[in-house]
Amino acid sequence: QVQLVVSGGGLVQPGGSLRLSCAASGRTFSSYAMGWFRQAPGKEREFVYAISPTGTSTDYADSVKGRFTISRDNAKNTVYLQMNSLKPEDTAVYYCASRPYSGRIYTEPTRYSYWGQGTQVTVSS
Repeated sequence: QVQLVVSGGGLVQPGGSLRLSCAASGRTFSSYAMGWFRQAPGKEREFVYAISPTGTSTDYADSVKGRFTISRDNAKNTVYLQMNSLKPEDTAVYYCASRPYSGRIYTEPTRYSYWGQGTQVTVSS
């Protein structure tokens, strides 16, 4: 069983930055792909960014290209989402998720086995 604990959300002005963290339990973190998803009110959960176990492969949504960056520290069992140049449309509850790595990165939420509790990110002036 993998437990994921998300932190780092909050209120930020447009153009500002936030860094989300997702700490995982268990000794298998380094063999899991990690993903970030978000869900705005009235909308479906959508893919944001994902990273392979070694960090050599990533995938991201077009909407965050050039603004968000994913990274991981396997020694700390933690994955990060650095969010810069935030826009009001980035407002959502952000979730991290994990799945055993199978050689490719998936963007569909249904492909992920474990989920964190979510953290609210609000971008507003």
